Amino acid sequence: MAPAVNDEDSAAMMTTYGINMLISDSGVIKYKIVTERCINNQTLNPKRSIFDKGVFFTQFDEQHHVQAYIQCDTAIKYDELRIFELRGRVRILTKDGVKFRGEELFWDQGKHEYYSNKYSYFETPERSLEGRYFRSDENMRKYYVSNTKGSFERTDVVADDTTSTKPDTVKQHIRQPAMPRAKR
Repeated sequence: MAPAVNDEDSAAMMTTYGINMLISDSGVIKYKIVTERCINNQTLNPKRSIFDKGVFFTQFDEQHHVQAYIQCDTAIKYDELRIFELRGRVRILTKDGVKFRGEELFWDQGKHEYYSNKYSYFETPERSLEGRYFRSDENMRKYYVSNTKGSFERTDVVADDTTSTKPDTVKQHIRQPAMPRAKR
């Protein structure tokens, strides 16, 4: 006698090879996905599609200009939750020169944000940060990194006119507050 078959033991509903897919929203192409294999399993809860041979995303704006490239070794798309779980050598490069590197990243398409609870490296043209918690909007313009270490160069520093010959009399601008953590 064999043990009962559970949903977790079920075979995939569909396995697709050599995928080059366009995803649109209201008739406007938003993403292009290129992957070698996708395993679609609708018997698990939540339903998911597993891209286990690596995946490459291209994100477009309304005028079909490339906004960002996203690459990872494995991705899991949770259909009802509208969340992608990106794992293994996750890399993002935006048109503004913003770069992200990490081993895990969640992409919440419903909230239009990225987040990670693992070590991440984030770089903008002005600064580079490393930390254990990362959160950002989809455009990577508003971001939050905690438990950080990093460096950045300030370009908005203004020297005082009366004592401009002394380098230690530089006025500092008030730093903008960071994004608060999401409630979980």
